[in-house]
Amino acid sequence: MGKGGMSHEEAPKGLEENMAAWLVGLNTLKIQPFKIPSLGPHDVRVRMKAVGICGSDVHYLKTLKCAHFEVKEPMVIGHECAGVIEEVGSEVKHLVPGDRVALEPGISCWRCNLCKDGRYNLCPDMKFFATPPVHGSLAHQVVHPADLCFKLPENVSLEEGAMCEPLSVGVHACRRAEIGPETTALVMGAGPIGLVTMLAARAFGVPRIVIVDVDDHRLCVAKQLGADDIVKVTTDMKDVDAEVEEIRKAMGADIDVTFDCAGFNKTMSTALAATRCGGKVCLVGMGHGEMTVPLTPAAAREVDVIGVFRYKNTWPLCLEFLKSGKIDVKPLITHRFGFSQKEVEDAFETSARGGNAIKVMFNL
Repeated sequence: MGKGGMSHEEAPKGLEENMAAWLVGLNTLKIQPFKIPSLGPHDVRVRMKAVGICGSDVHYLKTLKCAHFEVKEPMVIGHECAGVIEEVGSEVKHLVPGDRVALEPGISCWRCNLCKDGRYNLCPDMKFFATPPVHGSLAHQVVHPADLCFKLPENVSLEEGAMCEPLSVGVHACRRAEIGPETTALVMGAGPIGLVTMLAARAFGVPRIVIVDVDDHRLCVAKQLGADDIVKVTTDMKDVDAEVEEIRKAMGADIDVTFDCAGFNKTMSTALAATRCGGKVCLVGMGHGEMTVPLTPAAAREVDVIGVFRYKNTWPLCLEFLKSGKIDVKPLITHRFGFSQKEVEDAFETSARGGNAIKVMFNL
């Protein structure tokens, strides 16, 4: 079976000029030809239309590393994507050329115990777009398994389709924390993942959400997107106790679940202290590889710490939320760029700078 852009096999005739954005070195992106594998019976060839920039893409550009993954040879970047089906494999029955689809970027093995147990996001042999050594999707065309391509409802745009990837992180976090209409939620961090987690929590029925950040602009965006209250905090560890009091006051009720979407010593310490006895802290962000946090007092209050890695089986629900209007991701897309050498460089600089940029999107 052809795996999405993972080999340099001969491309089918007429596809020789497929171009992609390659990460070729530190802070260096180049648009270069990209040969895609031939179509397997269960694969589709997709013309990319919308690709978003994720924090991990920026990490790879700036450091050639993200978590324990390292870029050792040139790699096509990008994994938040949607496009239009150009060609389908002989066994593909549910998609036809012309269908608009959102792509789930991870191909698991389906043979290991984790896959068999339904936890395929933890598959040790996962082939994930733009996670070395696997090539990504910021290209004119890619080949991908058909079962990981989800047809977009008519009222959902290609850009919104690409936003299913970050939104999936929020949806998976909400499922892991088992939130609903009877749980309150605190969200640490109002970056893209904090904001999609907040939107997902609301769609799951959470009645009250407070969001915390160090940045005024991001908090303002969170408020506009529907946070019930916002709290500005510092990066200083000695402020934790006072800030916990302020956060509890803002919630005006027990904090049942806290989502740490930053993942620093300070945010995790605050989350553990602010969450009620018997509550849950869901660690979504991975700011620090290692943390020093007051785990013992939290354990003595039976606060559960839940880990989250990517997502599983989230695209159908994300598309349902977008189709029904329960979630609107359009305000998160703040910047748009085309697919020229200069625009690719400018787009990544815009995303890396942060500021008022939330989601930077390529329109191919």
